[in-house]
Amino acid sequence: MLVGALSSLFRTRAALQLENLALHHQIGVLQRSVKKRPKLTAADRILWAWLCGVWSDWRSALVIVKPETVIAWQRKGFRLFWTWKVRHGQVGRPAVPREVRDLIRKISRENPLWGAPRIHGELFKLGIDISVGQYMVRHRKPPSQTWRTFHDTHLKSLVSVDFFTVPTIRFQILYVFLALAHDRRRILHLDVTAHPTAEWTGQQLCDAFPWDSAPRYLLQDRDRIFGGDFTKQVQDMGMKQVLSAPRSPWQSAYVEGVIGPIRRECLDHVIAFKEAPLGRTLRSYADYYHRSRTRLSLGKDAPEPRPVQPPGLGNILALPEVGGLHHRYERRAA
Repeated sequence: MLVGALSSLFRTRAALQLENLALHHQIGVLQRSVKKRPKLTAADRILWAWLCGVWSDWRSALVIVKPETVIAWQRKGFRLFWTWKVRHGQVGRPAVPREVRDLIRKISRENPLWGAPRIHGELFKLGIDISVGQYMVRHRKPPSQTWRTFHDTHLKSLVSVDFFTVPTIRFQILYVFLALAHDRRRILHLDVTAHPTAEWTGQQLCDAFPWDSAPRYLLQDRDRIFGGDFTKQVQDMGMKQVLSAPRSPWQSAYVEGVIGPIRRECLDHVIAFKEAPLGRTLRSYADYYHRSRTRLSLGKDAPEPRPVQPPGLGNILALPEVGGLHHRYERRAA
Protein backbone atom coordinates (compact mmCIF):
# COMPACT_ATOMS: atom_id res chain seq x y z
CA MET A 1 0.00 0.00 0.00
CA LEU A 2 2.90 2.38 0.80
CA VAL A 3 4.57 1.58 -2.55
CA GLY A 4 1.31 2.28 -4.40
CA ALA A 5 0.98 5.63 -2.64
CA LEU A 6 4.53 6.61 -3.69
CA SER A 7 4.02 5.52 -7.33
CA SER A 8 0.86 7.64 -7.55
CA LEU A 9 3.02 10.75 -7.20
CA PHE A 10 4.40 10.18 -10.72
CA ARG A 11 1.06 9.54 -12.49
CA THR A 12 -1.03 12.05 -14.37
CA ARG A 13 -4.25 13.45 -12.98
CA ALA A 14 -6.34 11.64 -15.60
CA ALA A 15 -4.73 8.29 -14.76
CA LEU A 16 -5.45 8.77 -11.06
CA GLN A 17 -9.11 9.59 -11.72
CA LEU A 18 -9.49 6.50 -13.94
CA GLU A 19 -7.85 4.35 -11.25
CA ASN A 20 -10.22 5.76 -8.58
CA LEU A 21 -13.19 4.98 -10.85
CA ALA A 22 -12.01 1.40 -11.33
CA LEU A 23 -11.44 0.93 -7.60
CA HIS A 24 -14.88 2.32 -6.67
CA HIS A 25 -16.49 -0.01 -9.27
CA GLN A 26 -14.73 -3.04 -7.84
CA ILE A 27 -15.72 -2.07 -4.27
CA GLY A 28 -19.33 -1.76 -5.42
CA VAL A 29 -19.20 -5.23 -7.00
CA LEU A 30 -17.77 -6.67 -3.77
CA GLN A 31 -20.53 -5.05 -1.71
CA ARG A 32 -23.20 -6.61 -3.92
CA SER A 33 -21.64 -10.07 -3.93
CA VAL A 34 -20.30 -10.42 -0.37
CA LYS A 35 -23.03 -10.76 2.30
CA LYS A 36 -20.78 -11.07 5.36
CA ARG A 37 -19.30 -8.08 7.09
CA PRO A 38 -15.69 -7.42 6.12
CA LYS A 39 -13.10 -8.37 8.68
CA LEU A 40 -10.89 -5.46 9.74
CA THR A 41 -7.64 -5.78 11.62
CA ALA A 42 -6.31 -3.51 14.36
CA ALA A 43 -4.06 -1.83 11.80
CA ASP A 44 -7.12 -0.97 9.68
CA ARG A 45 -8.83 0.63 12.67
CA ILE A 46 -5.71 2.61 13.63
CA LEU A 47 -5.41 3.91 10.06
CA TRP A 48 -8.97 5.19 9.94
CA ALA A 49 -8.77 6.62 13.43
CA TRP A 50 -5.71 8.56 12.29
CA LEU A 51 -7.34 9.69 9.02
CA CYS A 52 -10.38 11.12 10.83
CA GLY A 53 -8.02 13.34 12.78
CA VAL A 54 -5.88 14.64 9.89
CA TRP A 55 -8.33 14.61 6.95
CA SER A 56 -11.42 16.81 7.17
CA ASP A 57 -13.21 15.08 4.26
CA TRP A 58 -12.61 11.52 5.44
CA ARG A 59 -16.33 10.71 5.59
CA SER A 60 -16.70 10.94 1.79
CA ALA A 61 -14.28 8.04 1.24
CA LEU A 62 -15.96 5.58 3.63
CA VAL A 63 -17.67 2.61 2.01
CA ILE A 64 -17.19 -0.56 4.06
CA VAL A 65 -17.90 1.01 7.48
CA LYS A 66 -20.05 3.85 8.85
CA PRO A 67 -18.60 7.18 10.12
CA GLU A 68 -19.95 6.43 13.62
CA THR A 69 -17.88 3.25 13.67
CA VAL A 70 -14.67 5.16 12.96
CA ILE A 71 -15.51 7.68 15.73
CA ALA A 72 -16.09 4.80 18.15
CA TRP A 73 -12.67 3.36 17.21
CA GLN A 74 -11.03 6.71 17.98
CA ARG A 75 -12.72 7.00 21.40
CA LYS A 76 -11.86 3.42 22.29
CA GLY A 77 -8.26 4.12 21.43
CA PHE A 78 -8.36 7.20 23.70
CA ARG A 79 -9.64 5.07 26.63
CA LEU A 80 -7.03 2.38 26.02
CA PHE A 81 -4.27 5.00 25.93
CA TRP A 82 -5.21 6.53 29.26
CA THR A 83 -5.80 3.12 30.85
CA TRP A 84 -2.28 2.17 29.91
CA LYS A 85 -0.92 5.50 31.16
CA VAL A 86 -2.66 5.20 34.56
CA ARG A 87 -1.51 1.61 35.08
CA HIS A 88 2.07 2.58 34.40
CA GLY A 89 1.97 5.85 36.37
CA GLN A 90 0.37 7.30 39.53
CA VAL A 91 -3.21 6.15 40.10
CA GLY A 92 -5.80 8.94 40.64
CA ARG A 93 -5.28 11.93 42.93
CA PRO A 94 -2.46 12.02 45.46
CA ALA A 95 -3.45 10.29 48.70
CA VAL A 96 -4.49 12.65 51.54
CA PRO A 97 -2.57 11.83 54.77
CA ARG A 98 -4.66 10.48 57.62
CA GLU A 99 -3.65 13.28 59.99
CA VAL A 100 -4.92 15.86 57.48
CA ARG A 101 -8.26 14.06 57.15
CA ASP A 102 -8.57 13.91 60.94
CA LEU A 103 -7.73 17.62 61.16
CA ILE A 104 -10.49 18.48 58.65
CA ARG A 105 -13.05 16.48 60.64
CA LYS A 106 -11.88 18.08 63.90
CA ILE A 107 -12.23 21.60 62.48
CA SER A 108 -15.65 20.72 61.04
CA ARG A 109 -16.94 19.40 64.40
CA GLU A 110 -15.57 22.31 66.42
CA ASN A 111 -16.92 24.94 63.98
CA PRO A 112 -20.36 23.80 62.81
CA LEU A 113 -21.00 27.19 61.20
CA TRP A 114 -18.04 26.80 58.83
CA GLY A 115 -18.46 25.60 55.27
CA ALA A 116 -15.91 24.06 52.93
CA PRO A 117 -14.46 27.41 51.70
CA ARG A 118 -13.87 28.61 55.29
CA ILE A 119 -12.21 25.35 56.33
CA HIS A 120 -10.12 25.34 53.15
CA GLY A 121 -8.99 28.89 53.91
CA GLU A 122 -7.93 27.91 57.42
CA LEU A 123 -6.00 24.91 56.10
CA PHE A 124 -4.39 27.09 53.43
CA LYS A 125 -2.96 29.27 56.19
CA LEU A 126 -1.49 26.10 57.67
CA GLY A 127 0.24 25.21 54.41
CA ILE A 128 -2.35 22.59 53.36
CA ASP A 129 -4.03 23.09 49.98
CA ILE A 130 -6.49 20.26 49.27
CA SER A 131 -10.21 19.78 48.65
CA VAL A 132 -12.03 19.38 51.97
CA GLY A 133 -15.68 18.76 51.07
CA GLN A 134 -15.55 14.96 51.11
CA TYR A 135 -13.86 14.83 54.53
CA MET A 136 -16.17 17.23 56.40
CA VAL A 137 -18.53 15.99 59.11
CA ARG A 138 -22.14 16.04 57.98
CA HIS A 139 -24.46 17.69 60.50
CA ARG A 140 -27.99 16.28 60.63
CA LYS A 141 -29.50 19.42 62.12
CA PRO A 142 -28.80 23.09 61.37
CA PRO A 143 -25.59 24.14 63.15
CA SER A 144 -26.08 25.47 66.66
CA GLN A 145 -23.62 26.66 69.27
CA THR A 146 -23.18 24.67 72.46
CA TRP A 147 -24.07 25.93 75.93
CA ARG A 148 -20.38 26.32 76.71
CA THR A 149 -19.90 28.48 73.62
CA PHE A 150 -22.95 30.58 74.57
CA HIS A 151 -21.55 31.09 78.08
CA ASP A 152 -18.09 32.07 76.86
CA THR A 153 -19.49 34.47 74.25
CA HIS A 154 -21.89 36.28 76.62
CA LEU A 155 -19.94 35.83 79.85
CA LYS A 156 -19.87 39.52 80.81
CA SER A 157 -23.54 40.12 79.96
CA LEU A 158 -25.04 36.96 81.48
CA VAL A 159 -26.56 36.58 84.96
CA SER A 160 -28.14 33.47 86.46
CA VAL A 161 -30.94 33.47 89.01
CA ASP A 162 -32.14 30.51 91.04
CA PHE A 163 -33.87 29.47 94.25
CA PHE A 164 -32.71 26.92 96.80
CA THR A 165 -34.41 25.81 100.00
CA VAL A 166 -33.29 25.68 103.64
CA PRO A 167 -35.22 23.79 106.37
CA THR A 168 -35.67 25.51 109.72
CA ILE A 169 -35.57 24.13 113.24
CA ARG A 170 -39.38 24.03 113.16
CA PHE A 171 -39.35 22.02 109.90
CA GLN A 172 -40.51 24.94 107.81
CA ILE A 173 -39.04 25.70 104.38
CA LEU A 174 -37.29 28.98 103.65
CA TYR A 175 -36.50 30.00 100.07
CA VAL A 176 -33.26 31.73 99.16
CA PHE A 177 -33.13 33.85 95.98
CA LEU A 178 -29.66 34.10 94.40
CA ALA A 179 -28.49 36.25 91.48
CA LEU A 180 -25.00 35.47 90.15
CA ALA A 181 -22.88 37.34 87.59
CA HIS A 182 -20.93 34.93 85.40
CA ASP A 183 -17.87 37.04 84.65
CA ARG A 184 -16.18 36.53 88.06
CA ARG A 185 -18.87 34.44 89.80
CA ARG A 186 -20.00 37.46 91.83
CA ILE A 187 -23.11 37.17 94.01
CA LEU A 188 -25.12 40.23 92.98
CA HIS A 189 -28.07 39.70 95.27
CA LEU A 190 -29.20 37.26 97.94
CA ASP A 191 -32.36 37.28 100.05
CA VAL A 192 -34.58 34.92 102.07
CA THR A 193 -38.35 34.50 102.31
CA ALA A 194 -40.89 31.95 103.47
CA HIS A 195 -43.36 32.94 100.73
CA PRO A 196 -41.74 33.45 97.30
CA THR A 197 -44.63 35.21 95.57
CA ALA A 198 -44.40 36.69 92.09
CA GLU A 199 -44.38 40.22 93.52
CA TRP A 200 -41.55 39.39 95.93
CA THR A 201 -39.49 37.72 93.20
CA GLY A 202 -39.96 40.69 90.88
CA GLN A 203 -38.84 43.04 93.62
CA GLN A 204 -35.65 40.98 94.01
CA LEU A 205 -34.83 41.71 90.35
CA CYS A 206 -35.20 45.44 90.98
CA ASP A 207 -32.97 45.18 94.06
CA ALA A 208 -30.37 43.14 92.17
CA PHE A 209 -30.17 45.50 89.15
CA PRO A 210 -30.82 49.10 90.20
CA TRP A 211 -30.41 52.16 88.00
CA ASP A 212 -30.42 50.51 84.57
CA SER A 213 -27.71 48.01 85.50
CA ALA A 214 -29.65 44.99 84.19
CA PRO A 215 -27.63 42.52 82.10
CA ARG A 216 -28.50 41.53 78.55
CA TYR A 217 -29.30 37.87 79.27
CA LEU A 218 -30.93 36.26 82.31
CA LEU A 219 -30.40 32.51 82.61
CA GLN A 220 -32.96 30.59 84.69
CA ASP A 221 -34.58 27.18 84.97
CA ARG A 222 -38.25 26.36 84.41
CA ASP A 223 -39.33 26.48 88.05
CA ARG A 224 -42.96 27.53 88.56
CA ILE A 225 -41.78 30.29 90.87
CA PHE A 226 -40.71 32.17 87.73
CA GLY A 227 -44.24 32.76 86.48
CA GLY A 228 -45.82 35.20 84.06
CA ASP A 229 -45.37 38.24 86.30
CA PHE A 230 -41.67 37.48 86.64
CA THR A 231 -41.32 37.11 82.85
CA LYS A 232 -43.05 40.45 82.32
CA GLN A 233 -40.74 42.09 84.86
CA VAL A 234 -37.71 40.69 83.01
CA GLN A 235 -38.97 42.07 79.69
CA ASP A 236 -39.76 45.48 81.19
CA MET A 237 -36.16 45.70 82.43
CA GLY A 238 -34.84 45.03 78.91
CA MET A 239 -33.43 41.56 79.62
CA LYS A 240 -33.76 38.45 77.46
CA GLN A 241 -34.66 35.20 79.22
CA VAL A 242 -32.59 32.10 78.46
CA LEU A 243 -34.33 28.98 79.78
CA SER A 244 -32.42 25.80 80.52
CA ALA A 245 -33.83 22.46 79.43
CA PRO A 246 -36.07 20.55 81.86
CA ARG A 247 -34.16 18.52 84.46
CA SER A 248 -30.81 19.80 83.18
CA PRO A 249 -28.99 21.43 86.12
CA TRP A 250 -25.67 21.20 84.26
CA GLN A 251 -26.95 23.97 81.97
CA SER A 252 -27.00 26.24 85.03
CA ALA A 253 -23.55 25.14 86.14
CA TYR A 254 -22.42 28.62 87.25
CA VAL A 255 -25.15 29.24 89.80
CA GLU A 256 -25.24 25.58 90.85
CA GLY A 257 -21.47 25.85 91.37
CA VAL A 258 -22.11 28.55 94.00
CA ILE A 259 -25.15 26.98 95.68
CA GLY A 260 -23.10 23.82 96.32
CA PRO A 261 -20.36 25.59 98.36
CA ILE A 262 -22.98 27.62 100.23
CA ARG A 263 -24.56 24.38 101.42
CA ARG A 264 -21.33 22.46 102.13
CA GLU A 265 -19.36 25.30 103.69
CA CYS A 266 -22.12 27.17 105.51
CA LEU A 267 -25.66 25.76 105.74
CA ASP A 268 -24.56 22.20 106.61
CA HIS A 269 -22.96 23.63 109.78
CA VAL A 270 -25.71 25.93 111.06
CA ILE A 271 -29.36 25.63 112.09
CA ALA A 272 -31.79 28.09 110.57
CA PHE A 273 -34.33 29.62 112.96
CA LYS A 274 -36.01 32.42 111.01
CA GLU A 275 -35.61 34.45 107.85
CA ALA A 276 -33.63 37.32 109.38
CA PRO A 277 -30.91 35.26 111.13
CA LEU A 278 -30.49 33.05 108.04
CA GLY A 279 -30.20 36.16 105.86
CA ARG A 280 -27.42 37.55 108.08
CA THR A 281 -25.53 34.24 107.98
CA LEU A 282 -25.78 34.04 104.20
CA ARG A 283 -24.66 37.64 103.74
CA SER A 284 -21.68 36.95 106.01
CA TYR A 285 -20.75 33.96 103.86
CA ALA A 286 -21.24 36.02 100.69
CA ASP A 287 -18.78 38.60 102.04
CA TYR A 288 -16.26 35.81 102.75
CA TYR A 289 -16.97 34.30 99.34
CA HIS A 290 -16.28 37.57 97.51
CA ARG A 291 -13.18 38.73 99.37
CA SER A 292 -11.44 35.56 100.54
CA ARG A 293 -12.56 32.30 98.97
CA THR A 294 -10.33 31.29 96.05
CA ARG A 295 -11.80 29.43 93.07
CA LEU A 296 -10.09 27.10 90.62
CA SER A 297 -12.11 28.57 87.74
CA LEU A 298 -10.68 32.02 88.52
CA GLY A 299 -7.08 30.88 88.56
CA LYS A 300 -7.02 30.37 92.34
CA ASP A 301 -8.26 33.93 92.86
CA ALA A 302 -11.34 35.29 94.63
CA PRO A 303 -14.24 37.07 92.86
CA GLU A 304 -12.72 40.28 94.24
CA PRO A 305 -9.05 39.82 93.24
CA ARG A 306 -6.65 39.19 96.15
CA PRO A 307 -3.04 40.30 95.77
CA VAL A 308 -0.29 37.74 96.20
CA GLN A 309 1.72 38.63 99.32
CA PRO A 310 5.44 37.79 99.11
CA PRO A 311 7.12 35.97 102.04
CA GLY A 312 9.12 39.02 102.99
CA LEU A 313 6.00 41.04 103.79
CA GLY A 314 5.68 39.73 107.35
CA ASN A 315 4.19 37.04 109.54
CA ILE A 316 1.03 35.10 108.67
CA LEU A 317 -2.13 35.94 110.63
CA ALA A 318 -5.45 34.02 110.66
CA LEU A 319 -8.57 36.22 110.38
CA PRO A 320 -11.86 34.44 111.27
CA GLU A 321 -14.71 34.62 108.75
CA VAL A 322 -18.38 33.51 108.89
CA GLY A 323 -18.33 33.29 112.69
CA GLY A 324 -15.15 31.22 112.72
CA LEU A 325 -16.27 28.59 110.18
CA HIS A 326 -13.58 29.83 107.79
CA HIS A 327 -10.44 31.94 107.98
CA ARG A 328 -8.56 34.35 105.77
CA TYR A 329 -4.77 34.30 105.98
CA GLU A 330 -2.70 37.42 105.42
CA ARG A 331 0.85 38.58 106.00
CA ARG A 332 1.24 41.48 108.38
CA ALA A 333 4.39 43.32 109.32
CA ALA A 334 5.50 42.67 112.88
